[in-house]
Amino acid sequence: MAFDPKKEWKGYLPPASFEEYSERYAEFFKMRREDGIIEVRLHTNDEIYVHTHAAHNVWTRVWQEIGNDPENHVLILTGTGEKWMTGDAKGHNPVPASDLDPDLMFQRTMDGWKLIESFIYNMDIPTIAAVNGPGFHTEMAVLCDITLSTPDADFMDPHFWLGTAAGDGQGMAIQALMGAKRAAYYIYGAKAIPAQVAKETGLINEIFPREEILDKAWDMARFIMKRPRFTRWATHNILSRHWKKAISEDFGFQMSQQMLSTIASKAVVPNPELFGDTEGRKVFE
Repeated sequence: MAFDPKKEWKGYLPPASFEEYSERYAEFFKMRREDGIIEVRLHTNDEIYVHTHAAHNVWTRVWQEIGNDPENHVLILTGTGEKWMTGDAKGHNPVPASDLDPDLMFQRTMDGWKLIESFIYNMDIPTIAAVNGPGFHTEMAVLCDITLSTPDADFMDPHFWLGTAAGDGQGMAIQALMGAKRAAYYIYGAKAIPAQVAKETGLINEIFPREEILDKAWDMARFIMKRPRFTRWATHNILSRHWKKAISEDFGFQMSQQMLSTIASKAVVPNPELFGDTEGRKVFE
């Protein structure tokens, strides 16, 4: 019989249930859970996910909720439709950061800072990403233990091009997985890393057609679930330890450098049409 803390521990305060947090974050994430495997799908109105400040703010909390739920054993993170995500460049950063209210700037900084920390420190279960197409903010995908992608997916860090430093996690992930020399080329050039190059250089694990990728992720998750819980937990700890070390040693420095350069340079996202010169693809539409 499974251990039930509600019956065994007087005064026990349970974490939020799946029903509670899946409904709380339903505007940004579609969730389903089957036999301990939780699938979290980015979406906007059940279509391609559109990134906003509001969405950015909830990411930190949703990882806490999922990580706190002992009924979650393996995470699958994916997107909707033919893109990982998109966004409105002008709407996301309409004015230079140096002109923002200090409290608003602080909140935006903490959202970016805690997002990465929350995912790595609160997720004590195996994680699989199924990148369903091109987009940005792919750091959450490559931070997973296993990262699958479609052939048309790509990975990039546009920050230097936008007039600020690459410090919010994407650059750190590229450096850690591809190596410092390759990372410098892609970060300075704000060049998209095609899926095949990402696989060859260690940024992702495997490439599958869009119609197969989610099934492949679920197959891997079910395979992982056949092993004992402590084995899954311990293996995830081993495989994610390098991220914890990177966050402890490097992420705070990198994030602070991005904030400094953003404010000092009065950086603001340019007209979305300018994104067309990155290998012919617009990141924001």
